[in-house]
Amino acid sequence: MKLLWAPWRLQYIKAPPVPDCIFCAFPREGRDRDRGILVQAPLAFVILNMYPYNSGHLMVVPHRHVADPAELTDAEHLEMARLVQAAMRALRDVYHPEGFNIGTNIGHAAGAGIAGHLHTHVVPRWVGDTNFMPVLGETKVLPEELTVTYDRLAVAFRTPPPPTGLSPAGESR
Repeated sequence: MKLLWAPWRLQYIKAPPVPDCIFCAFPREGRDRDRGILVQAPLAFVILNMYPYNSGHLMVVPHRHVADPAELTDAEHLEMARLVQAAMRALRDVYHPEGFNIGTNIGHAAGAGIAGHLHTHVVPRWVGDTNFMPVLGETKVLPEELTVTYDRLAVAFRTPPPPTGLSPAGESR
């Protein structure tokens, strides 16, 4: 058996199970920092992945409990797309990734860990970010605790984006 010392994960192991869908329950609790929620918009929110592939791994989630993108309203879809853009901007500001994986696993067969509530992953990537540990040791090493990741990204999300010269409708001003 291979072991990796990660004492900060004990809080997640010992936490009582959430009886409700976590994506429904967490935004209502008023414990955004504890739950890793970085942004709550009216129709969707941004949350840290508690079991990240890389430091900065975020998810964009609609508040409404839907399992399929076809069930989203146009407004929900648009807000999620805007939050993906905001997440990419914040991650670029803080981590300077060289690329991103952005994706949605729809259904258990497609790999969705929480198949009943749609969520889109935003994963920052760097050339060479997969090293010998996951290949030989079947272990992923993350260099930063989630609370540190949260604090760094919370500041970046509060920083307004630079003006683009476009109105919200996409027309030139």
